[in-house]
Amino acid sequence: MSLSSTTARLRLMLLLAGSMVLPAVGQSPQSRQSALPDAPGLSSSLQAAAQPQAAPAPAAPTTQASGNLEGRQTKRILGIIPNFRSVSADTKLPPETAKEKFKESTEDSFDYSSFIFVGILAGVAQAENSTPEFHQGAAGYGRYYWHTFADQADENYQVEFIFPAALHQDSRYYTLGHGGLLKRTAYSFSRIFITRTDAGGETFNTSEIVGAGAAAGISDLYYPSPERTWTKTGQRWLLNVSLDGATFIFKEFWPDLNSRFFHQRD
Repeated sequence: MSLSSTTARLRLMLLLAGSMVLPAVGQSPQSRQSALPDAPGLSSSLQAAAQPQAAPAPAAPTTQASGNLEGRQTKRILGIIPNFRSVSADTKLPPETAKEKFKESTEDSFDYSSFIFVGILAGVAQAENSTPEFHQGAAGYGRYYWHTFADQADENYQVEFIFPAALHQDSRYYTLGHGGLLKRTAYSFSRIFITRTDAGGETFNTSEIVGAGAAAGISDLYYPSPERTWTKTGQRWLLNVSLDGATFIFKEFWPDLNSRFFHQRD
């Protein structure tokens, strides 16, 4: 229930983002021509003045720069949610070292916002009584909390550090930043199955698919025995992959939402 409602809200935001068309700015030539007088005696002076004015070369770079902002990622979303692993559109970065991959997965797992997010997920899970063995009350909430935190941290390290370092894969999200709504949505969700290599090519995203499965399997070590069935483990694996896919979609359209509504610079 919580996964479907989260995904529905994300897709609604994406539809709103896709329907927003940023206004085009650039109509100066015609307005300047209409402002010129027609007096024949001033033709020579007008031609002399037209050449300096006809060289507003800075206007083109300004338009391109503002266009690039459409695909520009920020370090945090709304100043809270970590977005360190998102790469702005048309940006080429050097491959990450194993140390850098470890650092980023640690930042994602232990950022202050992660504790808040885990607290919300634990509260929802307790309200739905998703794991009856944890019971209710403060002690029950504590069990939901540390299990959820362990799930999140384990999946982050598997998908962002262990498998990418071993397989030389780049788990960062590379923003497409252009094209229609369907194209960008399909691209972002496909990053579950396709990722970049450290050499810059594309390959099957073993880090995501196998890494999320490994995290779900490891969770069997600390969940109660009724939660260790193949079905329950498969559900946790599917939940991890689905949430990552929804996150990719949101990251793809975050620059559009930011440019349109929030104007966050970094």
